[in-house]
Amino acid sequence: MSQAAETRQFSVHARHVDAHHARTLAERSFEAAAVAYVEDLHDVGDGGEISVIVRELDSGHEHCFRIDLESGEAAPCA
Repeated sequence: MSQAAETRQFSVHARHVDAHHARTLAERSFEAAAVAYVEDLHDVGDGGEISVIVRELDSGHEHCFRIDLESGEAAPCA
């Protein structure tokens, strides 16, 4: 199976902003989409963490993740 076939479309936005500011990303998992959003598309400040909402476009399933801005590690929101 090709890598392109393994990716899915996700809509991702920071939890503290409206969903109409979401970006569409092609990634392999919810977690990968969350980290990619923070790395590539979100203007982050110094240290700390950010919470992002990730929605799979095909299924509509949605997850929230806290991203550590220093390590890049993702964990579910509390």
